Parts: sequence; structure tokens; C-alpha cells
Amino acid sequence: MTRPNFFNLPKGLTARVLGAIGIVAVAALIATACGNDDGNADTPTADTPTSIGEATGDTPTSIGGTADTPTADTPTGDTPSGDTGDTPTDTEDTGDTQTGDTEDTADTSAEGTASESEPLADPAGITLLTHDSFALSDETLAAFTNETGIEVTLLQVGDAGQMISEAILTAGNPLGDVMFGVDNTFLARALNAELFEPYESPNLADVPDEFKLDAQHRVTPIDYGDVCVNYWTDALETDPPTALEDLTAPQFADQLVVQNPETSSPGLAFLLATIAGTDDWEQFWADLADNGVAVTAGWGDAYYGEFIAGGGKRPMVVSYASSPPAEVIYADPPVDAAPTEVLVDSCFRQIEFAGVLAGTDHPVEAQALIDFMLTPTFQDDVPLNMFVFPVADSATLPQVFVDHAQIAEDPLFIDPAEIEVNRDEWTDRWVEIVLG
Repeated sequence: MTRPNFFNLPKGLTARVLGAIGIVAVAALIATACGNDDGNADTPTADTPTSIGEATGDTPTSIGGTADTPTADTPTGDTPSGDTGDTPTDTEDTGDTQTGDTEDTADTSAEGTASESEPLADPAGITLLTHDSFALSDETLAAFTNETGIEVTLLQVGDAGQMISEAILTAGNPLGDVMFGVDNTFLARALNAELFEPYESPNLADVPDEFKLDAQHRVTPIDYGDVCVNYWTDALETDPPTALEDLTAPQFADQLVVQNPETSSPGLAFLLATIAGTDDWEQFWADLADNGVAVTAGWGDAYYGEFIAGGGKRPMVVSYASSPPAEVIYADPPVDAAPTEVLVDSCFRQIEFAGVLAGTDHPVEAQALIDFMLTPTFQDDVPLNMFVFPVADSATLPQVFVDHAQIAEDPLFIDPAEIEVNRDEWTDRWVEIVLG
């Protein structure tokens, strides 16, 4: 799912009453914390492996001890964590491989597969390649190390687009053993580049089929999030919109702010939502432009700039289905109800995957980490740290998510292979229509 770090704010901060100084401070905090909406996916540079919470560039250290990791009380992500790639990359397409109809050829019979219950006799440490928005509680990966003896080193390399570009450049001689954070908007690119070794985790039995997009099990679904239009309920002068097309109506003129799909993951997801959810997406955007839509480069500029939450004047913004729970968590003084709601008809689903990187020297240990990511220990820790939803049926959502999150029953979706083939054409056409 990436990804702007909507919630990397200290408790007690009331976003709605931020003054000019506060808005600038929050924007700087977001940019420093995640770097997701302005990353350059064409020229990625891998950071030195670090423990979660350490400054990039420190000597590699292992996770599973006492690293200063973000906890459930200080979540750092708002979405389909990893933003999911804020800047579409220019990596050359390598084929139009379908991701859901390929014959199932997953290799689950290797000697000593990770699904065995007994710990490995002499496990090797492994490296987890991921995006900058990855965050877990200290105890979570420590539990994996305690159970298996496998120590995990974290290597964060920017947003999801940068991460995938880096992995393609090092294909066959990977920087890590497992990759976490490729979502369905970049999935075909990663699969076409043959970045992963097939592995079917036995824990997939706990995951609904709707999340399993690769029949060869080269990647395993871990979490998901919906990008949706959010609106500030008491700021609308009329009834809220109930359909995407409503956003072009005169009563909603000059009220919506969106992100540029060329520079922002939620911006791209919302463009895809309009392609999947309207009869004529090009005409929709022409009408939306005539209706005074505002466009920002990234999510932070939209949510903490133009939107009411940051002191702006616009009551509607492209954000996430997990944004209303966050408004409750960070409200000061505390509130019983979220001030924002979601236009469910606008929600585009981002599913986030992990996979064993092809060429790893430690496939068994890597498979063990994939298995662990589908256990309750990992799945239950995801919502309040990365503000996404766990895929496992057995996972337990925090009560604040149960009470305030709105999940689309029939979210908008486009096949990953179709996204990969048409991404550049769609975004170029959007620029022509909206930006002139």
C-alpha cells in the first residue's frame, strides 16, 4: 500500500488549528520522515542498512534486540505502507505478463522449508529490503528472532518506486533476501523483471483469495489500504458526495484537492480510481478541472496545506480510508467521532506484498520471514504502525479502526499488468487535461 507518513505527529497536536508555523513544521516533518511524495524513482540510491528508527547511513545493525523502533503509540505511516511508490518510475517495461492467470508453479517442496515448526539448527541472518515507511513495534521482529534464531537487518531505500528500481538494477545479486512493500500499482514491473523466487506460504490459507494476485506465488500479500476522497463533515455546505461523478457538480466547486499522479502514490491511485470508476475518465477530469480542483505535488501539501486539517480552506482531499481513525487518535482534546469521512465510491485498493528475492543465499530463512509476516504477531501490529489493514482473516483490528475506518466492500481496482502497460500514457494524458 505507500506512501506519505500522515501520522508521524506527536500526540496532542491538533492538526485543524495549526497556524502557518505549525503547517511548515508538519510539512518538514513529513518530508524528513518518509520522503515518499517527492522521491525520484529514476535515480535510486540504496541507503545503508539500519535498525528501524536510526538515521540512514549508520552501520548495519540487527533487528530483534532493543532498537529504537516506532511503537503502536507513535505510528509513522498512513497507507498501504510504502506508499507504495510515490513517483512512477521510468524503468523500461519488460513484458505484459498477467499476474493472476499463470499456472501455479510455486516451489514449496525444497528441503527444510520454512514452514517446519522446529527452529533451524544454524540459521543465517537475513536482510529485509523495504521502503522508508516500513515501521513495526520493537517487540514484533524481536519475537521472530526469538522463535527462529534468525536476525533481520533492515535496508530502506526510499519509496516503493525507488525500491523496485534498485532491485531491478541488482537483479540476481540482490541487496537483500526478502522485499516488503511492492504494491499492485508496481507489481507487474517487479514480476516482469523476475525479482522473486516462488514460495507458497502455508499461512496463505488464512488469507482471502481476493488478495492473491500472483498464481505462481512469487509474492505474498501482507496488507492493504484504500485511497479515497476524504471530506471534513461539518465544513460541507450541502450533503456530502456519494459517487465519484458528484465531485464535478457545481455545489462542490473549488472544494477538492488532489495530488499529481506523476509525483504521488495516492495521486496515481486516485487517477486509477477514476479510470476504473467512471464512464469517461478523461471527460471526468476535464469537468473536475473546470470545477476548480486544486493539485499538489504530494500528499502532505494537500492534507496539511489545502485541506482543512492543516488550516486550508478546502473540505475535500484525496487521502486514505485509515485517515479518519488517525484524526481520532491524534485529536486534542480527545473526540468520540472522527471529523472526517470517506467517499467510499472513490476508493482504489492498494495491496502490499512481500517476496523472497531471487539469488538470495538464504532462501529457507527468507521463507520463514514470509511465513511470520502472516502470523497474528505481525498482522496485528500493522494497523497502528503503518496505518494499513492486515490481510489475514485471523488478525485483530484495533478498536479505533473498527469504530472509525470505512472499508469499501467493492473497491475500485485495475489489473496490475494493465497498469504497467498504460501508466505513462494515462499520466501524460492527465497532465494535458488538468495542467494544460
